[in-house]
Amino acid sequence: MRDVDPPGHSVMIAATVARARTAASEGQPATETGAERRLRARRRRAARLFRFDRSLGARFVAGADEAGRGSLAGPLVAAAVLIDYGNLGLRDRRALSDLDDSKVRSPEEREELYPFVVRAAHRVAVTVRCARGIDSRGLHVTNLAALARTLERVSVPGAACLVDGFSLPGCLVAHRAVIDGDATSAAIAAASMVAKVTRDRYMCRIDSSYPEFGFAGNVGYSTPEHRAAIIEHGPSAVHRRSFQSIAYSQLELEELEAGL
Repeated sequence: MRDVDPPGHSVMIAATVARARTAASEGQPATETGAERRLRARRRRAARLFRFDRSLGARFVAGADEAGRGSLAGPLVAAAVLIDYGNLGLRDRRALSDLDDSKVRSPEEREELYPFVVRAAHRVAVTVRCARGIDSRGLHVTNLAALARTLERVSVPGAACLVDGFSLPGCLVAHRAVIDGDATSAAIAAASMVAKVTRDRYMCRIDSSYPEFGFAGNVGYSTPEHRAAIIEHGPSAVHRRSFQSIAYSQLELEELEAGL
């Protein structure tokens, strides 16, 4: 008995072949894995970041961002990166094709990308402010001042200077605040990467000095385990006493009850 294809079978095969040929003509694989799709999407986002910077019409574009503003412990780290688009070679462009908002990348991915960002940058500056300085001056004031000083250190005449989220009172260079800047500008995304990696490395280094707080895992941010450790052991020398945390409130309540 001769096999007979079900109705529409030939049409489905033809459509599949047509899609494969279209993909091949566009330089794409006929079937794409999830990882490959994510990589292509990430590189499209990176291309969009670079297009934003180039649309500013300046050869030099500086970006500034911070890491650690919302943490319970550890320093605030501000970073600025200056990109020379007039002298950015093909090798560096390819290396930065994975550039993206640092918050959506894993620590391993940030570490892998970090040296490429530093190598491609024309200038890099980092400013660190410790917990005691944050407590004495206030978080917002400390953050704005650190971003301003860092942006000033990388700026050159004629540069377009950008900062993530905030205008910087008292900054000595003209600048533009960009909302969601680390997902908009390549220069800000590069600065975000530098700030995040610098701060994470520090928090991992001090983990052995404060093992009860798990800094290697939470890098100073609020987690249930971190808050529980503060309540059990009290805040360490690197904790910000001015931060409004339920852990501090609970600790004060327990101390008050103990004194009654």
